[in-house]
Amino acid sequence: MTAGLDSDRLAILVHEVRSPVAALSAIAETLAEGTLEGDARRSLVKLVTLACRGIERIVTDASVASIHPEPVDVGELVRAVVAAARLRGAVVELSVGQGLPSIEADPSRLSQALDNLVVNALVHGGADEAVVVAVTADTMVRFAVSDMGPGISPDELDRIFEARVRLVPERSGGSGLGLALARAIAEGHGGSLSVTSSPGAGATFTLALPFRAG
Repeated sequence: MTAGLDSDRLAILVHEVRSPVAALSAIAETLAEGTLEGDARRSLVKLVTLACRGIERIVTDASVASIHPEPVDVGELVRAVVAAARLRGAVVELSVGQGLPSIEADPSRLSQALDNLVVNALVHGGADEAVVVAVTADTMVRFAVSDMGPGISPDELDRIFEARVRLVPERSGGSGLGLALARAIAEGHGGSLSVTSSPGAGATFTLALPFRAG
């Protein structure tokens, strides 16, 4: 690898490991309180397993072009992503449509993409709140992640998916990789990631995947 490629790979690793590590920390604190039992405790243990698998995948295979599809219950997956965000203290509303199908997708990569969209909404929404909607439309599953922030001007909509672009650097302190990675993962599944927004009206990012993604 060249120095540039090594630097890019390290930047991706650092960016993508942050969320699952934060989730594990929040879960550990919750479990340490010792107040959860039964289904609630089992749900947290399941989130721990998912987070650990995600970290292992990120560390061993940083290339987002690597997609390993398998049957995925998208309703269960999006619920897990939202649950992890809530454990980190975020306010995330979730609406899951009836009859969501299982699709052929890479669960680790899809979780990465959705988590990046949720984090982006929370960082740039201005109120630490986001709304996530998962529905079917024609032969696609669509995940829409909306924020209540200042919105994006029309001349910046094309730039927002470029790697290392941060429209408001002082607000996030991030790497500018999240949206670029999310779009790469969507396209790696044969899907797409788009955004609709206008100044003062927030933004909605829609990740669309075919029923037989990947």
